[in-house]
Amino acid sequence: MKGQSADTPPPIRVNDRVIDHEQIAREVQYHPASSLKEARARAARALVVRELLLAECDRLGIGPGVCEDGETEEEARIRHLIAEQIEVPEPTEDDCRRYYESNEERLRTADEHEVSHILVPAPPDDEAARAEARKKAMGINAELRESPDKFLSMARDFSSCPSKEVGGHLGLISRGQTAPEFEKALSRLPVGEVPEYPVETRFGFHVVLIHQRREGRPVTFESCHEKIADYLREHVRRRAINQYIRLVAAQHDIEGIDLDAPSSPLVQ
Repeated sequence: MKGQSADTPPPIRVNDRVIDHEQIAREVQYHPASSLKEARARAARALVVRELLLAECDRLGIGPGVCEDGETEEEARIRHLIAEQIEVPEPTEDDCRRYYESNEERLRTADEHEVSHILVPAPPDDEAARAEARKKAMGINAELRESPDKFLSMARDFSSCPSKEVGGHLGLISRGQTAPEFEKALSRLPVGEVPEYPVETRFGFHVVLIHQRREGRPVTFESCHEKIADYLREHVRRRAINQYIRLVAAQHDIEGIDLDAPSSPLVQ
């Protein structure tokens, strides 16, 4: 577009409605991501989808009806549209059992890790700060591999986590209690020694010491049947909504965004 900077994303349009950068910036807070760029992309997709669904509400004459607690009129209209246009079949007993048998290893109680760490913080989008934090964490990590008995004192001296007051001790951690990338790293790190490299997360770099690992136990089909049914129901619902949104999108003029990008889920 003439007069547009090469660094400025193209404007996004849905029919005659323009979604500007200010709208995207206000929406970003509702779409956490590992980088600001990805958060902005998610926010833009969400705004486009909302415009499409509201346009469909207009076409079908769907009003807000009764709003639920904390729900805006726009949200109520979209909820009624989805309920009216999409039918989600209930998962059968066989569906649930097949899922259980295919995912038995995953359907275990969560592993638990007793962990201490030293956090060297760095913002996720500041490359210079992350490089400096990585260098500092590597130095601490190297020293503790040589002298692991210093962990408690070095945590108090160098960690930016409140756990520094107890030598970096986080206690027993199970799935869902910390950042996913931190939890993933714990599952592959050795017990009883400082690993070769710090763990990198969105918060910075963590020098880690795992004191013990308690492996999860298998669960019975009966104990997780209801959760499996909920998962399958939601999975089918999201897939159906995504398909519906694509059908709606095909009937409208959209510019400046690719809703069909492989890494761009429509329903978040």
